[in-house]
Amino acid sequence: MPRLARAAAGLVLLLGLAGQAGAQPPRAAEAPAAAPLSMAAAERLLVERNLALLAARRGVDAARAQRLVASSPPPPEVSLGTNLVQGYERRPAEVRMLTPADNLTLGLSVVVERGGKRMLRTRLAEEQIGVAEALVLDTLRQQVFALRRAFLGALLARAKLEVALANRASLDRTEALLRRQAREGQIPEGDLIRLQASRPVFEAAVASARQAEAGALAELAALLGADAAARPGFDISGRLDRTPGLGLSREQLAEAAAQRADVVAAARQAAAAAANRALAEAARSRDVTLGLNLGRGEVDRTLPGGAGQRVVQSQAGVSVSVPIFTSRIVEGNVGLATAQQGQAEAQARAALLQARADVAAAWAAYEQARALLSVFDGGALRRAEEAYAIAERAYLAGGRSLVEVLDALRTLNETRIAASEARHAYLLALAELERASGVSGVAARP
Repeated sequence: MPRLARAAAGLVLLLGLAGQAGAQPPRAAEAPAAAPLSMAAAERLLVERNLALLAARRGVDAARAQRLVASSPPPPEVSLGTNLVQGYERRPAEVRMLTPADNLTLGLSVVVERGGKRMLRTRLAEEQIGVAEALVLDTLRQQVFALRRAFLGALLARAKLEVALANRASLDRTEALLRRQAREGQIPEGDLIRLQASRPVFEAAVASARQAEAGALAELAALLGADAAARPGFDISGRLDRTPGLGLSREQLAEAAAQRADVVAAARQAAAAAANRALAEAARSRDVTLGLNLGRGEVDRTLPGGAGQRVVQSQAGVSVSVPIFTSRIVEGNVGLATAQQGQAEAQARAALLQARADVAAAWAAYEQARALLSVFDGGALRRAEEAYAIAERAYLAGGRSLVEVLDALRTLNETRIAASEARHAYLLALAELERASGVSGVAARP
């Protein structure tokens, strides 16, 4: 190949690399550009719009309403009755239809609770409020992590898309140059065919990156309570190369896991189970129902052979009722509550151990991600760039083939993608450490 043709091909490759390293990739014509959304702004929107978080908050409202019910005494009951038919055992027998004006009975009954049941019900309801509040915080912890994972996934997909689009643009320019040189007889047509045979790989990389970005944005939209099918009006902004240090030890994170929201919720659930057992035991003190009855009605006092005589009679009475034969029911409820308390306490211990295990696993992932990131920060990317520059200079001098230069460019691009993946893994590991330990401020916001 003449030296001028080699220089032209090298210029095309250099332009391709420059476009890949700095300029934004071309995008298809779509709707007007959406407003940029940072991770911090996305987290604020999540607190306002996330539907799982909204449902958890409603659980707190329900628990507070239940406390209002539990702290109320049993309501008294009022009864009102009347007789409809009155019969007289005489000869001939007589049946008389009555109206409320003829007779009326009024009753009032009040349940007197014993054993402090009202106080224990209130205590149980308050414990349930604490459980619901802790579940809100746990839902927030999980949803924030899901948002960060989707956000970082979108940033990684975008970084890969930029490389893939720049590669394809470089391929297009190089193919145009080789086609012209093959037509002029400067290179064999086989070089052009070999280059064209590599196009499906470039196109697949673009399609894969676009699909990954779309999927991550759709997941992000769902977390923010938006309809992904209706093109939500936001577009993420951020950089993967912002990789701050941790500043906390593994032991500090493991100890902090005891205050993780789900661990706190499990501990409060155990406390609620203990309150429920105390309430069941309070049923051994039988409640007493007091009743007051007032009645008014006409009474037939006709004597045999005498004239009819009806008088109005009023009466008042009191009653006391106590349930009996309740010991089997009460002891069964106490046994059930005791078993439920044991379950809740075991689940609380298991939640703590699981939290500490999550911290251990997240720490291992963090160390691995940090070690991998140090490889690229230590010069792997710089060496790949130098290797490409050497191959390009050798090509211009006639010592390398175009295929070798393209191979060096492909290696450089793969190294760039691997560096982006390493940064993504490191940032995701920080987010996982924050989710596992429950310590806020651990995750970075690129």
